[in-house]
Amino acid sequence: MQKLKTNPRRHWVLNWLTTGLMASAFSALALGASSVAAQPVYPAKPIRLVVPFTPGGVTDTSGRLIAELLSKRLGQQVIVDNKPGASGNIGTQLVATSEPDGYTLLLGFDGTMVINPHVFPKVGFDTVKDFAPIGKIGDAILILVSHPGVPAKSLKEVIALSKTQAGGLSFGTSGTGGTPHIAGELLKQRTGANLTHIPYKGGGQAMTDVLGGNIPLVYTAVAGAIQHIKSGKLHPVAVSSAQRASSLPDVPTFIENGVADFDINSWVGLLAPAKTPKAIVDKLNTELNAVLNDPAARERLNVLGITASPGTAEKFGQDMQRELVRYGAVVKAANIKVE
Repeated sequence: MQKLKTNPRRHWVLNWLTTGLMASAFSALALGASSVAAQPVYPAKPIRLVVPFTPGGVTDTSGRLIAELLSKRLGQQVIVDNKPGASGNIGTQLVATSEPDGYTLLLGFDGTMVINPHVFPKVGFDTVKDFAPIGKIGDAILILVSHPGVPAKSLKEVIALSKTQAGGLSFGTSGTGGTPHIAGELLKQRTGANLTHIPYKGGGQAMTDVLGGNIPLVYTAVAGAIQHIKSGKLHPVAVSSAQRASSLPDVPTFIENGVADFDINSWVGLLAPAKTPKAIVDKLNTELNAVLNDPAARERLNVLGITASPGTAEKFGQDMQRELVRYGAVVKAANIKVE
């Protein structure tokens, strides 16, 4: 058998090519590994949670509770930073223009996110374009209450009584453009009730006046009225949630009273600046839901009048977009403006 001749130069070239390719491959793998290793695990430093209201209110208190519980789960402190002004617009705009790195978050509030864009001539942010929703924290159920001296107890009786009043039946709220105001205007539009809005500089002032008999009705959060309802100082007419409030199981909903699709709650949630990496948003949503599914945390929120509402970031975003459209129509029909 003839022995094949080998070409030493050819072998050298093949060896050189093989060695070079293997070295390049190992080098690429090493670079990839070092690149992954160089990426810091989020969060690598404290997180700022901007609350666009003054300290002490329910919104601020709920934000501080969530910050405390998230700090424990994330292994980094979540620091509340109150930036009040312009009904929440100032602090909200601050977050909208912050670096989208997951280290500046917003405690979103329905009044600021889905009502203010319609009632203010300029808010300084776009709810849909400027934010990445993380998740809803919870809902605060709203309720219409009356002074016991009002000669109408059921919703139908209140509506009927309002139509006999030349100037309308007054209802107080925490201020123009708030969710209770929008709920009252929607009630007027849906039922033809003759109601006159009386805006106050806070829910506490409105509550004082209805307790004193200076106004017949107040639209407010259940948490602010429940003690007066249980003491008999106020009469509950109806709640705005889809189901009855667990804290007031005997009070019917507006839907039960024949007002279809009347599900209006005030809510709080977490948002980040737009373009925040999805991995960060997903992590924050996972940790927020873990907090909201904890029975002890749910009870602490319940004390504040907030029902925990865990869910996906996508659903939270969809809910906000739907409410933007819904409340925009109510504001336009009622011609509500804040200068």
